[in-house]
Amino acid sequence: NTYIIFTADHGLAVGDHGFMGKQNMYDRSIRVPFIITGKGIHKGVINDEFIYLQDAMATSLDIAKAIKPDHIDFNSVLSLAKGKQKKSCYKEIYGAYLKNQRMIRSKEFKMILYPTIGKIRLYNIKNDPDEMVDLAENLAYRNIIKKLFKQFLKLQKETGDLLDVTKTYS
Repeated sequence: NTYIIFTADHGLAVGDHGFMGKQNMYDRSIRVPFIITGKGIHKGVINDEFIYLQDAMATSLDIAKAIKPDHIDFNSVLSLAKGKQKKSCYKEIYGAYLKNQRMIRSKEFKMILYPTIGKIRLYNIKNDPDEMVDLAENLAYRNIIKKLFKQFLKLQKETGDLLDVTKTYS
């Protein structure tokens, strides 16, 4: 009847993309380890669905069969870990760091915004998982950026992020 969740806050860049800390939106820094074991969870199964680190609390409450308080905005991943749920409840992942960086990541693309300097980066995560080829200046991807930006604004509002980026990227 014991469950163990192993996770960490997030990774250090250790030189990836020229960064040494963890204050960036590249996958090497934002993708956290999340390993869970316990009753009903099959060993050795790797699931690449989107989750947030904060889902650990909601998952712990679910395991304890406790009622999740309304102020917890994250979700249990227990059904996902047990294979009862196939898809994440998150279509995209949202990220923010101070006033300097914002990010939205879908299964196929990641858009990083640098509001203080007005810069956008766009990566095709599916074809370029190391995020080496910035597609933001390629006119063929303008519609992708517009679509991601629209979804970004929705997630930004949902998370209560009050930084106004519309003036910079309108």
